[in-house]
Amino acid sequence: MRLRYNSPVILTFTIFCAFILLLDNILVGSVMPLFTVYPDFTFQNPISYFRLVSHAMGHADWTHFTNNFIFILLLGPILEEKYGSKDLMIMMLITALIPGVLNVLFMDTALLGASGLVYMFIILSSVVNVKSGEIPMTFILVVVVFLGKEFAFASQEAIGWKEQSNVSYFGHILGGICGSLFGFLGVKTKKQTTSIDNEF
Repeated sequence: MRLRYNSPVILTFTIFCAFILLLDNILVGSVMPLFTVYPDFTFQNPISYFRLVSHAMGHADWTHFTNNFIFILLLGPILEEKYGSKDLMIMMLITALIPGVLNVLFMDTALLGASGLVYMFIILSSVVNVKSGEIPMTFILVVVVFLGKEFAFASQEAIGWKEQSNVSYFGHILGGICGSLFGFLGVKTKKQTTSIDNEF
């Protein structure tokens, strides 16, 4: 038996994020600002554009990192096997970019962490085997349980019923919406693509 680098996108992403956090700990917080998107976007600064995506690689501490990567390492390899490394990487980039841009436009707080990707993975995994014209019951339940909770917490904070936290419910909801769109707008799995190619 031998070790296999079975999920290159997910494993590389995990290792890179862990390295960023470790380096930030060693250099006492001087690295993480490169992996945090701030509301004060500077059009003349190339780093501002980098942060629109790089924020998904940054984490506040090892607890934050662990909470996200438990899900990423569980679900990511399954999705990478189904959709292929290239398509999954594109979906991850889009899911990082959208909250980054919207955070700059509408929010007054900084944003970092891969939790938007986690929610994209959770929702997308519930529709991996979806058939045309069908909506899986599992998808409905996952949306209600995961995104419903995020909407409820965000609403409670907005009206003052819940103490303000550092959790980005905004990023979670956007990640879930991205997962839904990827699942239902016809992103083909590797097996589907192969079977279509074989017909011609």
